[in-house]
Amino acid sequence: MKQIGITTTVPIEVLLAAGYQPVDLNNIFITDPNPDKLVNIAERAGFPLNTCTWIKGIYGVCISRKIDTVLCVTTGDCSNTIMLMEVLKLKKLKVIPFAYPEKPDKEKMHQALKNLAESLGTTIEAAEVINARIKPARKAVWKLDELTWRNNQVTGYENHLWLVSSSDFNRDDVTYTGQLDKLVAECRQRLSYPDNWLRLGYIGVPPVFASDFFNYLEDNEAHVVFNEIQHQFSMPSPGESLAEQYTSYTYPYSIYDRLKDIKKEARKRHLDGIIHYVQAFCHRGIGDIIFRESLGLPMLTLEGNQEFYLTQHIKTRIEAFLDMIRRKRARL
Repeated sequence: MKQIGITTTVPIEVLLAAGYQPVDLNNIFITDPNPDKLVNIAERAGFPLNTCTWIKGIYGVCISRKIDTVLCVTTGDCSNTIMLMEVLKLKKLKVIPFAYPEKPDKEKMHQALKNLAESLGTTIEAAEVINARIKPARKAVWKLDELTWRNNQVTGYENHLWLVSSSDFNRDDVTYTGQLDKLVAECRQRLSYPDNWLRLGYIGVPPVFASDFFNYLEDNEAHVVFNEIQHQFSMPSPGESLAEQYTSYTYPYSIYDRLKDIKKEARKRHLDGIIHYVQAFCHRGIGDIIFRESLGLPMLTLEGNQEFYLTQHIKTRIEAFLDMIRRKRARL
């Protein structure tokens, strides 16, 4: 299958039906042994220093891995993607635009899927067949998520890693499902986290310092039982059709659609507090104002840029936040 790079979660069922193998460029970037090298490729090409690290990383992956076809989301993701798309065109890459509807609307989503399918030489009907085929992969990742918050047997990092990978199923949904089924069986044999550990939610785009971040929280007896965007990548509300599935997917739409989902999951998962991650130079960081006034839970906002590890400053802020929640707990 010919590889097609994707800049965020997209209707991969359509891409697979068209004979393409989706490759999430973000995941390739952040799991690279030397992500700084990929960022440097973009900066040497002229990307400004104050451009989002994820955008620069995506560009670096395309150039270094010689990915010649990229599906770019022009509405419903990052505003910088539009200009990234133009630069990729300059570099002679084939660029295919895809726009989510401006607001959740099943009919408009159906038309967007139809347009994408036609542009790739396939049909929605063929994509629905693929949707049925990959259901075991989605069910496996939903089970892992449930074991995270209900049974407390999965680490926050494992939850993050497998949910964020559901954007492209690590480029092989059959292998992904088998590996995940094995992990789920292993997790069922683990002891649960202690009841006195803090239960945290993580909202915002995945962090550039993921493994360091989740492990440090657990070193301080705090368990992330909700990863918001990663959870959405798994398509937790599939509906009866692809149009319904991608209409229920909250990330591309208004922050208030996300807020409704976060509140529901915070109640269900009994969160003690929330960490909101914002990427430097990203417009979504402004949404922190809305979250702070609307969620009604202790919240810590962390900003990441190009450090792929936790700085001492961030560690100190995390420790102070956890101490504050514990003091609040003790007063109740």
